[in-house]
Amino acid sequence: MNVVLLGPPGAGKGTQAKVLEEKFGLLHVSTGDILRSAVKNGTEIGKKAKSYMTRGELVPDLIVIDLVKERISKDDGKKGFLLDGFPRTERQAEELDKALGEMKRSVDKVLYFKTSPSVSVKRLSGRRVCKVCGANFHLVNMPPKRQGICDYCDGALIQRNDDTEATINNRLRVYESETGPLIGYYKKEGTLEEVNGDLDVKELFQNIRKFFSEKK
Repeated sequence: MNVVLLGPPGAGKGTQAKVLEEKFGLLHVSTGDILRSAVKNGTEIGKKAKSYMTRGELVPDLIVIDLVKERISKDDGKKGFLLDGFPRTERQAEELDKALGEMKRSVDKVLYFKTSPSVSVKRLSGRRVCKVCGANFHLVNMPPKRQGICDYCDGALIQRNDDTEATINNRLRVYESETGPLIGYYKKEGTLEEVNGDLDVKELFQNIRKFFSEKK
């Protein structure tokens, strides 16, 4: 099953993706993660992406889609994927559908995490990220065992620059302006399912698991 996860920053998409990946054997594809990995490993696509990033420019949609295609083509992506962070616009969705069609694949389901701005702000302002390994924690919902220290590598936990309240509110405004047409696009496709992103992790998972089949 191939699934796109939509929702504003702080909707809990990444958290749910990790649970769904483990429970149903689907590949979690975070476009930010695979972009950074490709650049770090010096792949051909990574070199192309880096040329834009070093100039402070956005990486073109087609390069991001090439990265997605490359990642989901590997053995661990054959059962299905959870695409997190892409597409963000209707044009990107159209290009993604075209690319998947060339692979004889398609988006089967789109889960839209409809989330209140106040909930997004609360979640993101409490988020802490490991400076070394990038693991995510939350001061309230998922605190580390030791304050300020990563559970996995003992690295220092920091607040991202874009997780301050003022920056979060701006990110939410940008998201709404970009993504409104995308929600309409997937409604027309008949693949959109809306879930309540305000729910806590466990309750939200119980609501969305009905869209998936248990892995054998």
